[in-house]
Amino acid sequence: MKDAELIGVQKTLSPVLRAKALDNRLPDPILGDPYAEQAMRRLDPDYDKRRFGSSQMGLAAVVRAKAHDDWARRFLADHPNAVVLHLGCGLDARVYRIDPPATVDWYDLDYPSVIDLRQHFLPPREHYTLIGSSVTDLTWLERIPRDRPVLMIAEGLVPYLTESAVRQLLTSVVDAFLSGQIQIDTVPVWVWRTSKWDPTLRRYGTRFHCGFNDPAALADWHPRLEYLDEAPMYDSPVLMAKAPANIRRMHRLLTLLPGMKHSTRIVRFRFS
Repeated sequence: MKDAELIGVQKTLSPVLRAKALDNRLPDPILGDPYAEQAMRRLDPDYDKRRFGSSQMGLAAVVRAKAHDDWARRFLADHPNAVVLHLGCGLDARVYRIDPPATVDWYDLDYPSVIDLRQHFLPPREHYTLIGSSVTDLTWLERIPRDRPVLMIAEGLVPYLTESAVRQLLTSVVDAFLSGQIQIDTVPVWVWRTSKWDPTLRRYGTRFHCGFNDPAALADWHPRLEYLDEAPMYDSPVLMAKAPANIRRMHRLLTLLPGMKHSTRIVRFRFS
């Protein structure tokens, strides 16, 4: 299957995967994911040969992935028998980067066409299950064991859902499990409302469908849900330490613009 056979939001996996692939070529990578480079080359053999093909402008997305990885490692260190729900997984190799113990059951979920790509591009492993489904068709939850703590990771997913779908997803996961951690990233209302003019999203024929000025307030959706904290993205110390000089300068300037510093927010919740 080629990238051209993906539609709409499914095609946004390409620029994120490309950013991770290019990061792996840095002398001191932020994420250091060889699977991303291998998968990107198979998805688009000439991805780095076009104009700006080797630009590191997408490194903020790599920082986002690392933040989710770091949180996940900490949770699994404390809960080595957990169930992991990696929703809207795309071609991300998180399960291979984190390499959880055999006591963890890991589920990667995305559209069937994306899961088909994963089966072609990424190797199988034990205690690892692929689910081809829309995230909003919550019948997939029936396939997940519920007798252990859960870690739900939704990287780069929430803005593409409606607010009602996000609310149903979060509350359904909290209702289904006794305890767990939920990791998501969101955009503010102004980014959501202007997304129809975003050149990257227009290129892929999609747009955002929700935004939250205060993502911590999502904890009010369920009495057992508690906001924990937020990870930096555009002004992340690791970005400023490892990105090429031109990328560091660009992000320093961007974070001076009103609203840009928090135009994406990486947030974490827990429930028990």
